[in-house]
Amino acid sequence: MGIRVNRVEFTKEMKKEYTILCPDMTPIHFALLEKVFRNFGYNMTILKNTGTSVVDQGLKNVHNDTCYPALLVIGQMIDALNSGEYDTERVALLITQTGGGCRASNYIHLLRKALINAGYEHVPVISLNAGGMEKNSGFRVSFPMLKQSMATLIYGDLLMLLNNQVRPYEKNIGDSLKNLNYWVDRLGEEFQSGKIIRQNKMKSLMKEIVLSFDTIPREDRQKVKVGVVGEIYVKFSSLGNNQLEEFLHKENCEVMVPGLMGFIMYTVENGVIDQQLYGGKFWKSFIMERINRYLGNLENIMIEAIQKNSEFTAPSPFKHLKTLVKDVIGLGCKMGEGWLLPAEMMELISKGYENIVVTQPFGCLPNHIVGKGVLANIKAIDPGANIVPIDYDPGATRVNQENRIKLMLSVAREKMEDVKGTASHIVEESIKDLSKDSLPINMI
Repeated sequence: MGIRVNRVEFTKEMKKEYTILCPDMTPIHFALLEKVFRNFGYNMTILKNTGTSVVDQGLKNVHNDTCYPALLVIGQMIDALNSGEYDTERVALLITQTGGGCRASNYIHLLRKALINAGYEHVPVISLNAGGMEKNSGFRVSFPMLKQSMATLIYGDLLMLLNNQVRPYEKNIGDSLKNLNYWVDRLGEEFQSGKIIRQNKMKSLMKEIVLSFDTIPREDRQKVKVGVVGEIYVKFSSLGNNQLEEFLHKENCEVMVPGLMGFIMYTVENGVIDQQLYGGKFWKSFIMERINRYLGNLENIMIEAIQKNSEFTAPSPFKHLKTLVKDVIGLGCKMGEGWLLPAEMMELISKGYENIVVTQPFGCLPNHIVGKGVLANIKAIDPGANIVPIDYDPGATRVNQENRIKLMLSVAREKMEDVKGTASHIVEESIKDLSKDSLPINMI
């Protein structure tokens, strides 16, 4: 007989006294989101606990066949409850729930069963969803709170992109991180005013952010450019990908990670695509289209701020990403990261990041299909693409993962040296030709 799960509601009284714990995924975005929640009266804390105890608690309390991200997220929450840092009689857990055919819909039920197994059945679990699947009297996302939360996506994407393009080249180690932390704190203060979501304010703030990174002293160093794509959690979370970005940084690479806004717009756009492919209610499609139009405007503000005020590489608009997979995969493929994942790979290649790591978690079948499964199609379009899929699961060793990435990087470095050698040869030949042109005829 299975475990009977009774939902514990998060009440209005709990809002005043309880700490809400949320698993980490994208450190910059979630740091901003934490500040937004606190501004609206929720005592949210983003969890930072890592290590083997997180994995152990996941393995102990979640079925071993469950996907790796679910195991880590639930393990991180239970490990935090076990840590003694929180009053387990005054704590709640928050987790997203999308309603799609993937882990994001099932985590909440797995978490509640795990809490019973670990002796925390009294701890309420809050579902953060846009479909009204679960409601709690003490938790409500108001329209101003929703708009500020959407703004954290675009500000987070901008800060992540600029930091990744400055950090590998900074003259004074730590300048980029210092600037990043300054902006996370300042934006947190700006959110309190409420003006931060107005488009004119966003334009001025984003311009200021771009210029602040552009003025950081940098050196002209040659780096291997590497893109990172994959399942949403493992792609962003250092806990999920064994500090992949730090490893690549130590390997003398510049890293490009497509932003979180693209994933949100992808999930919204699928409502439009469904109506086009299968029919259904027009009004649902119409609303989804209007939402993405609003998000697209925010995206355009960021792209314009980068392009007008710096030489940094700006991301492509979401609408352009959608066109990149025409010859790779159908738009009806939308489980998990669906068509967005190969679209991100195609965009990275077009931006000069043809060396790509595809992060694939154990137990995520859709990700393997739209990641590893489309590589042949992508390489047929661009034979120079240097892509390596890496599996992440409790049994995979970090050494093996990093060795496979090192093989990909060795190929990238060989290509870079070949290009450098070819360029040097062209320069030498040009100099010879110029010398001949400048010599007297009787000396040639």
